[in-house]
Amino acid sequence: QVQLVESGGGSVQAGGSLRLSCVASGFTSSSTCMAWFRQAPGREREGVAFVNGYATTWYSESVKGRFTISRDSPKNTLYLQMNSLNPEDTATYYCAARWHGPSRCLEISRTQSFYNYWGQGTQVTASS
Repeated sequence: QVQLVESGGGSVQAGGSLRLSCVASGFTSSSTCMAWFRQAPGREREGVAFVNGYATTWYSESVKGRFTISRDSPKNTLYLQMNSLNPEDTATYYCAARWHGPSRCLEISRTQSFYNYWGQGTQVTASS
């Protein structure tokens, strides 16, 4: 059974840092396309960081230079290091994965429907 479990959210002051974790089970995450999305109250869910099965990454303009997506393959875990947080980063953050078998995923997609597994979300609050 495929499962994604996020952790690491919390409350910080503006300028602070947090690291989110997403532990994957039921599949080998190192060859998959994975991403972090976020959704603030009253706003649509948006993708902020993406990685494919060849370790190519992509970031939204709003987080580029501040956030870093990475994986620890032996731990089957995806991370999102978030630095210089500001109130506009306040949202529920979701881990997402595209898994259809063991083949290595090449495409980087910002489309939510591209990903067929999602975590439950973790809340991040940055206050001024």
